[in-house]
Amino acid sequence: MMRVTMMLVLGLAALLSACSTAPGPRGEVRGMTSGGGEMGQSDTNRMATITMRYNLDSLYLLMDKLYRRNPAEWKKTAASREDAIGKVRSTIEQRAPWPGLQGERDIRALSLALRPDFAGDRVAAFIYATADMIIAAHGGKTEFFLVDSLDAQHLYNAARNVEIAVWLLGSRRDANGQPLLLADDIGTGARNLSFEREFGKIVGRLDVLATFMTEKYRRAGINYVQNLIGGGFIQFLPVR
Repeated sequence: MMRVTMMLVLGLAALLSACSTAPGPRGEVRGMTSGGGEMGQSDTNRMATITMRYNLDSLYLLMDKLYRRNPAEWKKTAASREDAIGKVRSTIEQRAPWPGLQGERDIRALSLALRPDFAGDRVAAFIYATADMIIAAHGGKTEFFLVDSLDAQHLYNAARNVEIAVWLLGSRRDANGQPLLLADDIGTGARNLSFEREFGKIVGRLDVLATFMTEKYRRAGINYVQNLIGGGFIQFLPVR
């Protein structure tokens, strides 16, 4: 009995010791590199620009993941996975149409990319169309300055469109009864939900930016009143 009690005590001590150990490094927050264009940006412009950059980077990461799970797709348009990624990324950044989408843009392109009978590079079409739809919701721009404005409802709609697109990607089947693209894997051995998490980040950023835009003008009025009230308490200090 004493032996069992001693083992329990030692086990508890080991557990407490493990819990009290400082966690390992988990990275650090990193901002975007600065540039001369920042002088023409308000805080809102900067937030929108950063959000757009992060969302596009998330889509490029998802494209790489989708190509790795669906290698037959990049073979339809390129000699290698890296070449396919480069082509799609360049087309998005240059705001050019994707050849495989028959000139369609925005939500029309997204609908075409998710059709079960679509025969082209579905990864390229899906990522391009999603990016184009998000950029369209931002007024067709990826950088924002003092003369620019954003529509909060369009941003909100873009977030919902991403949710719909991800649901269609996982629920629709082709003529052979197979998923349109292999993405998240929920098997008996392990759960790989990295696609869902990354798409969730995109949706979250869009929703936060949409909410922030609805607050913009109300906060401008509040800040004005705060400055008026605070200004009465700002006095120079005597120096002699």
